[in-house]
Order: sequence, then structure tokens, then C-alpha cells
Amino acid sequence: MKAFYGQAVYVQSAGVRGTMEVDGFSVAVCEEIGISLGRHRTRSFDEMREWGDDLSSYDLIVALSPASLRMVQEATRYASLEIEYWPIMDPTDMGTRRDEKLDAYRQTRDQIKARMVARFGPIPSENGAK
Repeated sequence: MKAFYGQAVYVQSAGVRGTMEVDGFSVAVCEEIGISLGRHRTRSFDEMREWGDDLSSYDLIVALSPASLRMVQEATRYASLEIEYWPIMDPTDMGTRRDEKLDAYRQTRDQIKARMVARFGPIPSENGAK
């Protein structure tokens, strides 16, 4: 999101579990489109709370899995914010060979990108703008 739409909005990435290392296949397929995830670290919703992030302070939370949707709904049940569920393919257990796995991760990457464009509009850099 930050790579496509810049710093105009505050974006935080979190998940059900925080492993602190981004999956290598995710890093590889994002680098193919010029997005560096090499220094990105994942965090869980619980870690966000521990670090002082209040989920109810966000305007929009996008859940990409049923588990994250349930967790967000529970954590923000009394908050006034928008929650969207984008059912995105989970590529982690797809394929047995490296090229098959990379193809699955590319599909997931492209699904997320298409959902962002549908929700937030065209990506400025893809329209010749910087």
C-alpha cells in the first residue's frame, strides 16, 4: 500500500501471528514489481497493542483471512471503524516446486493489488504521476 499510494495515509501491517520475518517467496514476488520487503517485519495484533497501537484508532481495517477477520471483529467490536474482508488466496501450501510456489505467490500479490486499485483507485505511478 505504501509503495503504491505513498505516505498520504498511515498504514500498518499486522496479522494473527507475528513471526517477525517475512516469507521469502513474498519478498521475491514483491521485488519483481519493485517493492522491497527485505527489511519489513511482521507483527501480530497482540504486538500492536503491546506497542501502544489501538486498533480502534484506525478508520479502516482490511482482513485478508477468515482468522484475521474474526480477530479484528472481536478486538474492535465496540469501535466505530470500517472493516473489509478481502478473501485472498493463501499461497503458503500451494505447489511443490519453487516455480509453482512463486506462481501461487504472484497470484496472491496480484489479487491484493487488484483489490487495492478497486478500493482506493488507480496507482499514481502507473498513470505516469510520481
